[in-house]
Formats: sequence, C-alpha cells, structure tokens
Amino acid sequence: MLSEQSATTVRATLPAVGAALGTITERFYAGLFAARPELLRDLFNRGNQASGTQRQALAGSIAAFATHLLDHPEQRPDAMLHRIAHKHASLGVTPEQYGIVHEYLFAAIADVLGDAVTPEVAAAWDEVYWLMANALIAVEKRLGEERCGPVWRPWEVVERVAETPDVATFRLRPADGGPVREFLAGQYVSVRVALPDGARQIRQYSLSGAPGPALRQISVKRVRGGGTPDGEVSNHLHARVRVGDVLQLSEPYGDLVLDAGPDTPLLLASAGIGITPITAMLAHLADSGHRAPVSVVHGDRSPATHALRADLETYAAKLPDSAVHLWYEQDAPSGARSGLVDLTGVPLAPGTRAYLCGPLPFMRAVRSRLIAGGVAPADIHYEVFGPDLWPAGQV
Repeated sequence: MLSEQSATTVRATLPAVGAALGTITERFYAGLFAARPELLRDLFNRGNQASGTQRQALAGSIAAFATHLLDHPEQRPDAMLHRIAHKHASLGVTPEQYGIVHEYLFAAIADVLGDAVTPEVAAAWDEVYWLMANALIAVEKRLGEERCGPVWRPWEVVERVAETPDVATFRLRPADGGPVREFLAGQYVSVRVALPDGARQIRQYSLSGAPGPALRQISVKRVRGGGTPDGEVSNHLHARVRVGDVLQLSEPYGDLVLDAGPDTPLLLASAGIGITPITAMLAHLADSGHRAPVSVVHGDRSPATHALRADLETYAAKLPDSAVHLWYEQDAPSGARSGLVDLTGVPLAPGTRAYLCGPLPFMRAVRSRLIAGGVAPADIHYEVFGPDLWPAGQV
C-alpha cells in the first residue's frame, strides 16, 4: 500500500512522469548498459532493445503499477506482477539486480525531469519502485523455491522435426539423466545459447507437447527481421542445432496455464506460432478425458505456414465434443475459411473459458468478439510472446 503522503505526490506528478517515461527508459537502458555491458550481452534481449519494445514494456508497467496503486489502494495488480515474475524467474533475475536497476532508473529520472525531481518527488517514486520490486522479488523467490534446483540445466536434442520452412520442433531430454518435473499445459521454458560473438542470449519458448515426465518439446519459429535484425536465437537454433547437441533450459514457468475442470466449455484460439501453448493444452485435454465442448480456433497465413496442424487436429479428434475452425489469408483449402479469424458463427457455450495466444491485434479482436458473445472478461486468458505491450488489467 502506498503511503498517503506519497500517494498525493505521485498523483500530482504522474502526468509529467508518464509523459516522459519513454525518454526516461531510453536514458535508463543507455546508462545501465554503458556501465554494465554484461547485462545486455547475457541477460537482456538484444533484439527487443534494438526495436525499442522492451523500453515500451518497462514504461507501461511502471505507469500501470503506479496508476493501480492510486485507483485501488487496497489491492496489488497481481496478474501483471505474476506475469512479469514468471519471466524474470525463468531468466534467473536476482534480487541484487533490482538495486542496480533502481540506481540507473532514478539517475535517468533526475536527468530527464531535472529540478522537478524534488526530494519529496524522489521519495514518493522511490516508494512506488520498491513496492513493485519487492513484490516481484517475493514472487520470484517462491517460484524458484518451488522448482528446487538451479536456474539452468543441460538438455540434449534427441529429435528435430521441420514443421514448416520457418518452424522447427526440438525434442529434448535431460543430459544429466536426472528426473524431469512435469509442467502445466501452457507454460514455457527459457533457452540460453552461446552465440558466435560470445554473448549468451536467452529466449522463452512455449512447451508445445503433452505434459509428461520424459521429454520437453519446443517449436521455434525463425524470426526474419524484414528491415530489422533477424532473431538471434531463433536463427541460431535453426542454423546450428541438430540431434545430439546440448541446450541450456530453465525449469517451466508461465502463468497462462490451463485451469478448467472436465465439464468446463473451452475456446482455444491461436494465430501463427501462438499455436504452441494451445497444442500443449489440447494434448492435456485429450489425455485427461475432458468432456465439455472445446472449440479450437486458429488463423495462419497459409496451410504451408501452419505449424503443428496435424497435432492440433489429432488431439482435437480424441475429445468427445470438439470442433476445429481454421482461417487462412491465402490458399484456404476446403473446410477452412479465407481471411482473418472471425468468430461469427463459432458457438460459445454458457460458461466458456477462453485461452488466447497470438499477435496483439488478433487477441484484441477475439477478446472483443468473446465479450460481445457473453464470455466473462475474467474467463479470457492470454499469452504475449515478447514484451507485454497490452495495458495491465485490460484482459
């Protein structure tokens, strides 16, 4: 809870701070990486830094957290905090690094806002920062304790499957021969690779196979920049990693997990590579004997780019009451629809719970249609690949 004095100051200064957050976060990262280049090399996503999306996400999370403290002083925005904490825990972020971030973030605030940052203003925003930071540290500590092991573990690639020209599936087993913790359908792992320039970059990939004790499966889309740099890790995995190679993986993390009883109607909607966690959810439903209706919705550019389609249809066919609805922007075959996903005509049973994964415009459109169709906003869950630029609390 924000103190009364700080709440008054934050409320008065939030418009000015919020308007300057883009410049503040840009200065923050420049100062941080100049002083601590190893953080950019081995922890932060260099692609997201180059594109500016990480700066947008940081600015948005700070503004959203401060706004929530003012509008709902008795509550914390736990959904936003848990999503961030899962990401941080999978990366191996430490409590000490929050102190480093604080130092360079507040130096950037003072640099950008100048004399407007009085001791009273600095103290109020310091309170906001540590309320958010300490909440994240506590959740990240608990998540690490639940997994009872090191952040990184070596996994051997035992199979590689070309799903499409730009998507490859890697199946892995622990190189140390030890036991494998089961995961929850919808979770992801972090993958750390050593790049030719010596950097150890980390990316998160959804687990795309059935939850089980033996193997992990990830399906990786090669990121082509199209005017911006190509994805470093995805292209490395596609070009260099073969059967017999060893990757460093984290334990499973992520709070977009399938949470539905056997009699809960479901809608699973994906677009593009967003199909990966949805496939794992379907696999789990098929294995657990889900009884209620399941509507599977997927949109892609064409059948040739649709990864994991056979898995999707195989798992759906094992359910007693399921329907698969497909849309393709090009070359739609018989039984599929042309264009972008449009839920008009897709039945929504009372009490439907929905899980979405794909580009933000896709998820916004699907969410709007679901709400118009009577699905409660609290029953619509989503996953964003990369920095979350969707305002906290909107979903």
